[in-house]
Amino acid sequence: MRSGYRIWILFLALAPLLLLASGKGDVAKGKVLFSRCAICHGDRGEGKEAIAKAFGVQMPALSSKEVQSLDDATLKKIITEGKGKMKPVNLTDPEVEDVIAFLRSLKK
Repeated sequence: MRSGYRIWILFLALAPLLLLASGKGDVAKGKVLFSRCAICHGDRGEGKEAIAKAFGVQMPALSSKEVQSLDDATLKKIITEGKGKMKPVNLTDPEVEDVIAFLRSLKK
């Protein structure tokens, strides 16, 4: 077997382990923490139209490509510093990682 194929097979075998090891945050804990965000963002991050209208803002679904394409650092900044009319959320770094893990689980 050619060495290029061996490397490829090794990569395919280890890829799932690398993905699991690199994953930060706990989705279940993030879902619990997200419950306070659900007032505006909805239980599944779909956004509440009435809230968006009342504040005069666009609220993209958190499962949307627009939101999911943001890197974790940007999501952390939005969560901890706020954005537009969204107020900052006071969470510890591990809690923010949990919320981001939950947000990533919403990806379509």
